[in-house]
Amino acid sequence: MAFEELLEDPVIQKYLNVLVGPKGMPVAAAPPDGEVTDEELAERLGLELNDVRRALFILYENDLASYRRVRDEDSGWLTYLWTFEYEHIPGNLHEEMERLLQALEQRRQYERDNEFYLCGNCSIRFEFDEAMDLGFQCPECGGELEAMGNEELIEAIDERIDELRDELGIVA
Repeated sequence: MAFEELLEDPVIQKYLNVLVGPKGMPVAAAPPDGEVTDEELAERLGLELNDVRRALFILYENDLASYRRVRDEDSGWLTYLWTFEYEHIPGNLHEEMERLLQALEQRRQYERDNEFYLCGNCSIRFEFDEAMDLGFQCPECGGELEAMGNEELIEAIDERIDELRDELGIVA
């Protein structure tokens, strides 16, 4: 996938937005070619320097940007020259999908292993042991806790697990 196509992909835009937030999105959405300083980016994008730096460091922590330091021989000041490395985005997304799959598999097991009770008034869900300790009465409103089936939730989790496995090329 070409660099420009990558940035037009709504999934990648959402991923970047989740990483850097709305204030950092202008930095993430318009990476320059070659090296650039944080000050140049702030000026070019009309953003606060702290917002630019925050976005750059988040991108750096996620292997989507790198920097090199250059010391000014006269003043001794360090200048950071940033380079964007968005070729790592597909791998990062793949890892995120694997983490999501693992979390969904754990949640499915939790849902299968437990019996739940629900307060119809407050919509608070309790595990069987909690409900029993409460005398099957809601601690918020005093209403009766009713047994709750979670088959539909388990089915929805199973469907999402199947979709993720399909996208990741995992055979169950």
